[in-house]
This record gives sequence, C-alpha cells and structure tokens, in this order.
Amino acid sequence: MSDKLIIFDTTLRDGEQSPGAAMSKDEKVLIAKQLERLRVDVIEAGFAAASQGDFDAIKAVATQVKDSIVCSLSRANDKDISRAAEALAPAARKRIHTFIATSPLHMEKKLRMSADQVWEQARQAVRFARQFTDDVEFSPEDGSRSDMDFLCRVLETVIDEGATTINFADTVGYAVPELYGNMLKSLRERIPNSDKAIWSVHCHNDLGMAVANSLAGVKIGGARQVECTINGLGERAGNTALEEIVMAVRTRKDYFDLEVGVDTTQLVPASKLVTQITGFPVQPNKSVVGANAFAHASGIHQDGVLKARDTYEIMRAEDVGWAANKIVLGKLSGRNAFKQRLHELGVMLDSEAGMDAAFVRFKELADRKAEIFDEDIMALVADEQHAHKREHFRFVSLSQHSETGGRPSAKVAVSVDGKEIVCEGTGNGPVDAIVNAIEGHVASGAELLLFSVNAITTGTQSQGEVTMRLAKSGRIVNGVGADLDIVVASAKAYLSALNKLHANAEKLNPQL
Repeated sequence: MSDKLIIFDTTLRDGEQSPGAAMSKDEKVLIAKQLERLRVDVIEAGFAAASQGDFDAIKAVATQVKDSIVCSLSRANDKDISRAAEALAPAARKRIHTFIATSPLHMEKKLRMSADQVWEQARQAVRFARQFTDDVEFSPEDGSRSDMDFLCRVLETVIDEGATTINFADTVGYAVPELYGNMLKSLRERIPNSDKAIWSVHCHNDLGMAVANSLAGVKIGGARQVECTINGLGERAGNTALEEIVMAVRTRKDYFDLEVGVDTTQLVPASKLVTQITGFPVQPNKSVVGANAFAHASGIHQDGVLKARDTYEIMRAEDVGWAANKIVLGKLSGRNAFKQRLHELGVMLDSEAGMDAAFVRFKELADRKAEIFDEDIMALVADEQHAHKREHFRFVSLSQHSETGGRPSAKVAVSVDGKEIVCEGTGNGPVDAIVNAIEGHVASGAELLLFSVNAITTGTQSQGEVTMRLAKSGRIVNGVGADLDIVVASAKAYLSALNKLHANAEKLNPQL
C-alpha cells in the first residue's frame, strides 16, 4: 500500500503574514471549516502568542474543527508554548509547533545566542510542550542554511525529547530542489533516531521553487508531510501552493507512489474563499485554480481535446472543483433553495434573522443580475456579515457625477459608530473623489498602496470585487468590497480597510 502524504495547511498562520492579509476570527473559522471539508490533515490556525486576536481565533477554530488536527505555532519558550496549549485546549486533536533558528546567520544576528544555547532551548521547549500534548512538531528555522553537524545534533536531541514531527524549513526560499532533497536525505541518514519522527518540508517561493523544493523533499528526502497554503499565499513571494502539491502527487502517482486524503473537488471553492476574504486575487494562468487553467485557445489544442480529452488535459476540471461553479440560483429561487446552497457552500449564518437579511440581499441582487453564481452568493453573504458587525465605519449610500472634461465629484453617506454623516469630495476620477470625500471627514492619514478591481464572475453583469490596501504607521491592511457598481464596491473596500486600521490590533509575525 502506498505511503500517506500528510497535508499541513498554514494559510491561517503563514498565509496571513502576507502584508494586508490579516483575517478576523470569524473569517479564520470560515476558512478552517472549508479546510476541514477539503480534508487537510493539519490546520495551523495561528500563532497564539502573537496577539489576543490570534489566541481567540485559534481557540474558536479548535472549538469548531472536529476532524483535522488543529495546530498553533510557538517560539521555543515556555510562555509561548503555554499560550498555545491554552488556545488549543478545546481541540479534539491538537498539535504544538515550536521553532528556533539554527543557521549561523540567524543565531548571531537575530537571536544573539551561541549554538549551545540554541540547542538547550530547543531541547527544553520540546520537553515542555510534551506536557500538554503527545503531538509536538519542531522546526529549525532557516534550516536550509544551517550547518549540517549542528542540525543533526539539535534534531536528534528534540526527537529524543519527544518531537513527533521534524519540519525542515527553507525559511527564506534559498533552496534548490536537488540540494534541498539531498540535504533532507542526509539528515535522515545521519540522525540515529530519525525513524522515530515524521519528516516535513516547509518551503518559501522567493526563487519560484517552493513546490519543486517540497516535492524534492518528498521524493529524494523521504518527507511525508508538506506544509503549504491555499493559492500559495504567504509573505514575500508566498509559500508552497497546496493545490499544486496535491494535484502533482495525485496526477503523478506513478512517480510519487503516495496517497493524499484531500477531497480535491474542494480545491477551487477553497481558493475562491481565501481570495474573497484576503483580497489577494489569483492570476488567470495560475495552475489548478486559475481561471485559464483548463482553457484552450490554440485551435490544435481545442481539436485534440474534443477528440480525446487527455491529449492536452492531464487533470479534469471537475476533479478540482470547477464543475461545481455553475449557475445555481435566479430570481425565482426560494428561501429554501438559497438556504440549501449556503449549506453546500459551507456558509453558516448566526441566526434566522441573519438568514432572512441575506435572502433579502439575494433577491435584490437577482432583480439586478439574472444569473447568480456561487461567487455572487459568497460575496453578498460576506457583505451581510460585515453589515451586522459592530464596525466603526459602515457604508450607507453614495451618489457621484463624472463626465468628459469635468472634475468628478462624490457624496458619500457613512455610518460612524452608528451616527450617519455625509461626506463630499472631488477627484481625478470617481474612485478618487470617493476616497477624498471619506478622507475629508475621517482624516485617517493612511497611504493607499493598492487599488485592484476583479470581476467575480463572467460577463458585463458580473459583480466587481475591489481590494484597497492601506498603510499607516507600519501597519498594512486589505479592505475588500463587492457590488454590481464598482464605484460602490470601491467605497465599501476603502471603509473595510479603515475598519481594520481602526481596530489597531498589534501582533507579532514569526519568520518560518
């Protein structure tokens, strides 16, 4: 029987370290539920010591998730580990993932610790973590640039102390496939007790080789866990893309001879959910989950596919979830059909009143747009959930005017802590006028780093999804808004970003 490859998803932790990708507790729970439907083996829900918000989100995920292992990251110290254990207490199955840097550069410049001190701290951390759970993972941060003799010494010790998973981290994306795979192979051969732990890979995409390095770690190095994120989300150039690892191993089972327990039909829904929540769109030519992943423009390719599908398609679109994204509802659909579709999409509303409000929005959208797609439903439900949060800023309405040769103007009604105010402004375009109108009242002083518009579905009737990325005092946040009118969507996105800045949640992001 083939070996099992463990899929460890860190979208909620490492993926969230993308500038502006911070998620609320409710958003993390929503993604965690989708990851459980995807049947990932381990969900790294966050870094409990980073902030109270992260702690609360991990605890909420640990309470909701029943099938997957829920994991929290922690630095190699008692305080972090205790905090992780507390957040994970409700989990049916839990893991503590502790780490410390082992490369000479990191030990000298960042930790300012000697090799002996790092070794001792790693040993004590794993010993302490074992008091809370039998499932303890250890990572040597910047492992791919570490001295082999020292790595062997540290990893042999932490396995002796009870680490059940050893994660070989390519923290800065420095590795290349053959060298990385052989380095991991050498570690497993040189460490006497290496067979007492599952070996894992965690690769970053700085040189565009995260997936290749991870697969080399699996094939050459013997790793049986891959740490990855939906859409390859992550800081800098991102992480190993979960969907690419899963489909590579599944499609080339003849080569890898491994089993994965993932329900691949949930890959596209997971991709779209993460995109909608974080505001990080997937490029059309992205493998597996990109809009063009199964499109054929070449006449020769089209002819071949029509005659025999496998001439140019090595995967089936429906196997990764594309077949599910079809028109499902319209203006004649009733409340029960709408409720059932929400259930199929994994969307849970807090109350019947929330369901009623979402259904009213659905009917309003159906009056304006004949064909309702799953993406439309996800967007309107997200909008409804935002509307009922106790947010500092909330969009009410707007009017704007623009014409060739004239300066665009806008009037925006905004609720500020429940009190409605009206802002007016002008700008170089309608969106600029809206931003200037809002800023004229709130005076946030934030810098707009990104303004992005994407069509949620196809055709001119598609809703527009706008992402606004703001920066202030070193903090970067993404705001997302959706509407059939992209000007309205822009106002919603800007206010969404302002709400995140207003929350002013400080958190510590570890490098791993």
